[in-house]
Amino acid sequence: MEKIIVSACLLGVSCRYDGKSVPREKVIALMNKYILIPVCAEVLGGLATPRVPSEIVGGKVINKEGVDVTENYLRGAKEVLRLCKLYGVKKAILKEKSPSCGVNLIYDGTFSGTLKNGHGICADLLSRNGIEIFSEENSDKL
Repeated sequence: MEKIIVSACLLGVSCRYDGKSVPREKVIALMNKYILIPVCAEVLGGLATPRVPSEIVGGKVINKEGVDVTENYLRGAKEVLRLCKLYGVKKAILKEKSPSCGVNLIYDGTFSGTLKNGHGICADLLSRNGIEIFSEENSDKL
């Protein structure tokens, strides 16, 4: 069976910035066809759960308190890529809008809830390394 990296929060793991999860039944149902490998790039990068929300601002990841957490996001993205290589993973389903995992949309860096087109840090790294990325919104296109 093909292996796919999946944002752990989509599978019901409480690892989001707010300490919650956002399980998506259509993603969970993919366990019938694929081996799903849950990851949270932010946790792998050393951030706690819960944590202060962060957004991408001018190429850096800044949390709502003004702290630069870019290194944590980069470290976590590199760990996810390492897992992809280790397990021969070619596809990932990632949490849309996340500063780590946003596939098509991320918040604009103003902490106002405004979205813009763009990739999160992990999504960008995976994509640049040949991993096909999907969001929970388009996971049916696998």
